Amino acid sequence: MKDIIHKVLNILLPVTSIISAVFVVPPFLLFKLVFSLLRRTCLIEDVAGKVVVITGASSGIGEHVAYEYAKRGACLVLVARREDRLRIVADKAKQLGSPDVLVVKADVSNAANCKNFVDQTILHFHKLDHLVNNAGIAPVCMFEDYEDVSDYKSVMDVNFWGSVYSTQFAIPHLKQSRGKIIVISSNAGWYSCPRLSIYGATKAALISFFETLRVKVGSEIGITIVTPGLVDSEITDTEFMSKVSSPILWIKNTLNLKTNFVPLESVEGCAHAIVNGTRRGARFMMEPAWLKPLFYWKIFCPELLEWFARLVLVTWPSEPGKTKRS
Repeated sequence: MKDIIHKVLNILLPVTSIISAVFVVPPFLLFKLVFSLLRRTCLIEDVAGKVVVITGASSGIGEHVAYEYAKRGACLVLVARREDRLRIVADKAKQLGSPDVLVVKADVSNAANCKNFVDQTILHFHKLDHLVNNAGIAPVCMFEDYEDVSDYKSVMDVNFWGSVYSTQFAIPHLKQSRGKIIVISSNAGWYSCPRLSIYGATKAALISFFETLRVKVGSEIGITIVTPGLVDSEITDTEFMSKVSSPILWIKNTLNLKTNFVPLESVEGCAHAIVNGTRRGARFMMEPAWLKPLFYWKIFCPELLEWFARLVLVTWPSEPGKTKRS
């Protein structure tokens, strides 16, 4: 009987889905367009005086997100392992307009550390409005070249569990303020990048977790998931980009280039887009925006995208006259 039910569903559901899509999708897309225009003009959140916690704030995207919030008058809680760097970021944030900045040294892979910086935030500011889960690390290596995969558990501990721990302790306070969670994932979370397999897996886990959490919390807490790609930050320096993509290294060596020639989005531009998107209540953001077509290629032509990824990221010569083996 169960097999018969499944056979009937296999026939009925695709047909009914297509028919319903014809009637539902056009008005829904129109509604989304109108609502998007309203958000861009009338529904932009004023973050002046609001309390924003940013993990991984000592450099890169986290640092510049702090500056963008500071320019808009937000109070900041800067979290990272490098306290000396946090002090420098805090000083600049104050110069840019943040009325109060709290620095907390913490390792987000440690649950007790995460509880501590949330507790310190409430003790100091008595509220929490935005949580920016940004801390992350990105090892670059072909999967079969790992000597011991278990050595890379720390990547999951920082990239995934760090955000989960922070969110767990912040949620009660975010519900009180009807605040927001900003998740800095990565394009590697949905685009297959061979040399970033473990990193990409942690970022895919982030996307899945926070999309599920969004269903749970509903309108109580806004959740913005950001997938940065080619952004010019500390994590994507010339050496990193050369390791990730063989043609980058091949062209660099062939032309004897000394600097990174990849069209990276500036970290300032990325941070600016993230904060403005968050203020507008964006659910999902891709930076730089010109990478969006890749997402549709993945949906409709995954085989072509996989072929291209293998050509560009695996089999291209890593040095003139040599071929990189996968």
